[in-house]
Amino acid sequence: MTLYLEDFKAGDTFQFGSHTFTRDEIITFGRQYDPQPFHVDEAAASASIYGGLIASGWQTIGVTFRLAVEGLIHRVASMGSPGVDEVRWLKPVRPGDTITASGEVLEVRPSASKPDRGVIRVRYQAVNQRGETVLTMVGAGLFARRPAG
Repeated sequence: MTLYLEDFKAGDTFQFGSHTFTRDEIITFGRQYDPQPFHVDEAAASASIYGGLIASGWQTIGVTFRLAVEGLIHRVASMGSPGVDEVRWLKPVRPGDTITASGEVLEVRPSASKPDRGVIRVRYQAVNQRGETVLTMVGAGLFARRPAG
């Protein structure tokens, strides 16, 4: 069943699933996309303010959003996104950490100029296995409106 703009309201919450980060995936992602020493070199990471290897925040965002797609967005009449606001990396994600992602609808707004669509603003959150919030971000999704008939 496809979900449309009209199927959402402010305050709706969703659980998206979990992912456990491995040492190898953190290093691989870091080497490809964010080659700072604390993402790619265990010795350098140990000497850093983090005291050990940590995942790139961009990797944490990517994993969180993949969980959101698998947990909900693949069932929505999504038309993409005009952007993301208020990204916060609150705690480092380390090898062996498991994050669980969720979302809360903040706003549902039909388009004033294009009657076939609207925007839904969602606060995404990722929490580790200790209950610590590691990531928050607010994203805007462009969703189709339910077809007439």
